[in-house]
Amino acid sequence: MKTFTLAATLVATLGVPLGAQKNTPMKAGSGGSDHLRSEWTIDGASIAIEYGRPALKGRVPGKDIDPFEGREWRTGADEQTTLVTNKPLKIGTLMVPAGTYGLHTIPVNGTWQLIVSKRAKGWGIPYPRGEDLGRVPMTMGKNATPAEKLTIAVDDTSAGGTLSIQWGETKASIPFTVG
Repeated sequence: MKTFTLAATLVATLGVPLGAQKNTPMKAGSGGSDHLRSEWTIDGASIAIEYGRPALKGRVPGKDIDPFEGREWRTGADEQTTLVTNKPLKIGTLMVPAGTYGLHTIPVNGTWQLIVSKRAKGWGIPYPRGEDLGRVPMTMGKNATPAEKLTIAVDDTSAGGTLSIQWGETKASIPFTVG
């Protein structure tokens, strides 16, 4: 009861929801990109994403910096971006069992596909061909404020959650459910 009371007091006092994003800075990559581990609890699932956060530094995504049109991208810097979930997820139409996976994207004709790779860890390039769990289309939008650093976020929704990838003016997102 004390734990619940303390948690409820923190939520009421600080306005921090219990399922809020927790960010843990990690090492800097060899190219200087910050690395981050972000964690969420969505519908009882513990979800974590680890990724390198390249900065634009005046460059334009798709023009003079990754992602390149029609090619798989590690969706970050250095090592591949990694998704860890302790419960099964349905990302778009793709069933993802509990476990650790690589996340990649591929921009094609102004749209992005999210690629979930069965490879749990590895360097970001070359792309691990033959390791796809599956690919699903993402919804494209624009950021109200351009994101200087690549940002991956999960938002809690009434139907589960939404995974979004933001960089520059680009925002690609996809809904998911737990279970």
